[in-house]
Amino acid sequence: MAQEFSYEILEEIAVLSENDKGWRKELNIVSWNGRPPKFDLRDWGPEHEKMGKGITLSNEEFAALQKALKEME
Repeated sequence: MAQEFSYEILEEIAVLSENDKGWRKELNIVSWNGRPPKFDLRDWGPEHEKMGKGITLSNEEFAALQKALKEME
């Protein structure tokens, strides 16, 4: 049985790609089920009515990812 959930996209940060059907891979700040917002990376359908699987990162996890990416340069 599918569980109901809610989400609110609080800030749209970046669109990383878009396919020919209008689905976009986006980095956003999202609150899931009324919880504190997190960085969220996933595919979204047009108008954000559908979503694919993705990952969420806390502020600390996002900072660690940023640091790791900078060290690769």
